[in-house]
Amino acid sequence: MPSSTYHYNILISKKSDKNTEVKEAIQQIYNEHQGRYGMDRITPELAKRGVVRNRKTVGKLMKEMDIKAVIRQPKYYKSSCQGTESKTVSNIINRNFVAEAPNQKWTTDVTQFSVLGHKLYLSAIIDMFNSEVIAYELSEKPDLKLVTDMLNKAFDMFLDNNNLILHSDQGWQYQHSVYQAMLKSKGITQSMSRKGNCLDNALIENFFGLLKSEFFHIKEFESIEMFKEELDEYIVYYNNKRIKLKLGGLSPAEYRAKFQESKK
Repeated sequence: MPSSTYHYNILISKKSDKNTEVKEAIQQIYNEHQGRYGMDRITPELAKRGVVRNRKTVGKLMKEMDIKAVIRQPKYYKSSCQGTESKTVSNIINRNFVAEAPNQKWTTDVTQFSVLGHKLYLSAIIDMFNSEVIAYELSEKPDLKLVTDMLNKAFDMFLDNNNLILHSDQGWQYQHSVYQAMLKSKGITQSMSRKGNCLDNALIENFFGLLKSEFFHIKEFESIEMFKEELDEYIVYYNNKRIKLKLGGLSPAEYRAKFQESKK
């Protein structure tokens, strides 16, 4: 074999081996996140593991591997904006979803799932600082108890008054005197979207859309209990492991921890 051919084959072999290692890392990340990650999130995850490649290269390798992120089906739950207007409050947030620290601005809403012929309702609170799920409650009834139980869980995460604002739509639950009294007892300022304008609460609507596309629409549930268990698992995954590009490639919990460390 000519010397030039030999060295060329060695070069190609090294390049192939290099790509094989990268592909193995890509496949590992893809599997860990159950196919939810595309090249935009796999790229910074690779970098964390010491494998630096640009997103186009990662995209090309994923194409060669015939893998891609699960197809999104953004079926957003349309928030209820009905109820008497006598108990509504001002839209203090006014689509300013940016917070400089944890527990400054929270947002809440309720979404619906249909599982094996049963309707289930999820009430959740998201911190606008890092999009972390602060608290959530699941129930077969979209009643006041669903929201107040969730709120009590959130209070366990909120120790002192630091001028927290809690934003919602104009749903009847959020206009209820019991709900409003609970906020007042903790010194929390209430904010509400304008009537019929769900974009005013887009941050949590986006979370619900993500939850349904990355979890609900790609799963098959054998029982209600299985749904509940896997919902818990997804929210733990979302808070602690799923990176967000707007958070610099960190998960919500990692971003909060980094902020808290910087303040020491």
